[in-house]
Amino acid sequence: MKNNLLLSLFTLTCLFSFSQSYEFETTIDLETTDVISQGNTGTCWSFSTSSFLESEITRLTGKYIDLSEMYTVKHTYVDKAWNYVMRQGKAQFSQGGLGHDVINSMSQYGLVPNNVYTGLSNDEIKHNHSKLADSLKTVVTTYLDDTKAYPSNWKQDVEHTLDFYLGKDIKTFTYDGKTYTPQSFLEMTTLNPKDYISITSFTHKPYYSNFVLNIPDNFSNGDFYNVTLDDLVAVTNHALQNGFSIELDCDVSEKTFSSQHGLAIIPANDTVDALITVSEEKDITPEYRQQEFENFNTTDDHLMHITGMLKDQNGTTYYKVKNSWGKKGVRKDGYIYMSEAYFKLKTISILIHKDAMPNAIKTKLLVH
Repeated sequence: MKNNLLLSLFTLTCLFSFSQSYEFETTIDLETTDVISQGNTGTCWSFSTSSFLESEITRLTGKYIDLSEMYTVKHTYVDKAWNYVMRQGKAQFSQGGLGHDVINSMSQYGLVPNNVYTGLSNDEIKHNHSKLADSLKTVVTTYLDDTKAYPSNWKQDVEHTLDFYLGKDIKTFTYDGKTYTPQSFLEMTTLNPKDYISITSFTHKPYYSNFVLNIPDNFSNGDFYNVTLDDLVAVTNHALQNGFSIELDCDVSEKTFSSQHGLAIIPANDTVDALITVSEEKDITPEYRQQEFENFNTTDDHLMHITGMLKDQNGTTYYKVKNSWGKKGVRKDGYIYMSEAYFKLKTISILIHKDAMPNAIKTKLLVH
């Protein structure tokens, strides 16, 4: 009888422990700008990387600057259209992109503040790129259908379409009482495009090498450094612990990624109840991660911005991830608390300042 009573008490204790609501303690919370909404666009890559660069500006200079996402989007569309046409339509042409596209645009075209170039027209208050994307696709596909019969210059038509929907280009502007060009504004921020690198972790390429990651949105054939999964986590943690935030490309198609609950987890039992009560998570191995990538359960759905770390009441590590869907969810702050297990399984890549890496890993990658 005594043994049965002890067994019952143990069972109740276990059930209670696995039915606890989440309690989080913030351990790192880095400076960042406000959460905003990307609206009805597929330009999370620009919103997330612009947010990341805004935090970099604050880290480097102490200044808070709201960068124009749409200035970058406009110039990237020009490059994307050229790539699509020169590949004779055998390439991706959509609203998507990756973090390094913002770095490439910054390097070539500079930066401007958002109040100078909003990308909104006709008294719009929210971005909607459905007509823009359709119009651009019509230009490039019509040209490719019959280049000889095309009635005008397709490159000029792309530019005119972008001017109409996003606004004409900016040559000079005034900010805080000073006159800048996009390039001189970039210089003022002290950002150096050469300082930023993309890191991933997959087993189909040698570790500590760099390669072009074959995902649809990598239209610009950007290079990624390949590290072990443990080192991907180590780089992320080291960066945050030393004051560097991180741009994140990941899959958000899991039913246990919830903007409403502000949570992203990989429960062992595949249950959405885990969004409400603390649950055991899967052990994520490099092999399982690779399997989910190759069977397309993990794709580059969405890009966000990691700005901190937390722990739950059981000591599990979470990343504080700034989203671009507006201030929504139970906390009404627009952030996602992403478990380390989710990060390990669903991260496509991270973009960081090269100085954010531990020296030992930087040496292995031959990063200078």
